[in-house]
Amino acid sequence: MARRTFVFDPPDRFVAGTIGQPGNRTFFLQARTGSRVVSVSLEKVQVAALAERLGRLLFELDERGDLDLGPEAPAEDVAPLDEPLAEAFRVGTLTLGWDGNLERVLIEAGAMTDTDSEEVDEDDEEEVDEDAVAAAIQQLIVSDDADGPDVLQVHLTAAAARAFVERTLRVVRAGRPPCPLCGNPLDPQGHICPRRNGQYVH
Repeated sequence: MARRTFVFDPPDRFVAGTIGQPGNRTFFLQARTGSRVVSVSLEKVQVAALAERLGRLLFELDERGDLDLGPEAPAEDVAPLDEPLAEAFRVGTLTLGWDGNLERVLIEAGAMTDTDSEEVDEDDEEEVDEDAVAAAIQQLIVSDDADGPDVLQVHLTAAAARAFVERTLRVVRAGRPPCPLCGNPLDPQGHICPRRNGQYVH
């Protein structure tokens, strides 16, 4: 099957969002230009890693003087995902790059293949460790393989990338609150807490 490549350079809107209730959320990246909307699903660990790495990239570029983010915070985008929400593919790999000539961030999401792992729970509320972050975001490798996995490619200004990071961090943190005793995710009805010797905590 021929590879599909969805390119937004730049998009009118590029956001992370979810559907479902905390504890049972599905995460999406969504790009829109005019009436053209492409949505891809991914794991929470992937979207958290993307926001963390992108925020770090912007900070490092700002520290080196390669770009000026400015003191003004980006406008908050709190709108829900655009409808209809049709999944183009499930993300297996994410790549992140910087085009210094155009001063654009490049984010590339590749479709999951048979070799990609699906072992991470969709809404695993545990903290994302550095190994998971390193595994989820690779160095930028743009493939020209016509038979490769489908790809969503988004080119962002620094300001748009900063806005994406801010919203994504809010989305990730909007899951289940942690138990005040053990720190594990707390379901609406409570959970069995190891710090209480298996007693139920509400």
